[in-house]
Amino acid sequence: MTITLNVNGARREAAHGERNLLSFLRFDLGLTGTKYGCGEGLCGACTVLVDGQALRSCMTTVGAVAGGEVTTIEGLSPGTSVEDLHPVQRAFVEEQAMQCGYCIPGFIMGAVGLLNRRPDASAGEIREALAEHMCRCGTYQRIAAAVERAASGEGAS
Repeated sequence: MTITLNVNGARREAAHGERNLLSFLRFDLGLTGTKYGCGEGLCGACTVLVDGQALRSCMTTVGAVAGGEVTTIEGLSPGTSVEDLHPVQRAFVEEQAMQCGYCIPGFIMGAVGLLNRRPDASAGEIREALAEHMCRCGTYQRIAAAVERAASGEGAS
């Protein structure tokens, strides 16, 4: 049975609903911004948005999001210039919140999901949400500052 879903605004079809969403995005659609980290939903590297809410794609089947709107890091902003970036992405750039960058797409998607749900998230709520993600480089303070900047509207400049 063919599964239909929207990915970054485009209608897509998957032949197997039991396939995990991460593999479908990376290998079938070539959207490699969503990263494989732990494969157990613990590190957050594979976070995407489904209908605006953050979700771990490594633990989700394509069938579970059938008919939904999936947004990956590639679909978050309309262009490639800093001015085109989503406010959360722009805040990450402005706060220099990345070192190696591997975990950053997951952090950004998680932050966007949080701010979709709680646009006025407090610093404590932001830090609690970020605790669900892992960064081996240890840039947590800058990441938290970036999300706080985006929540306050400073990342929209």
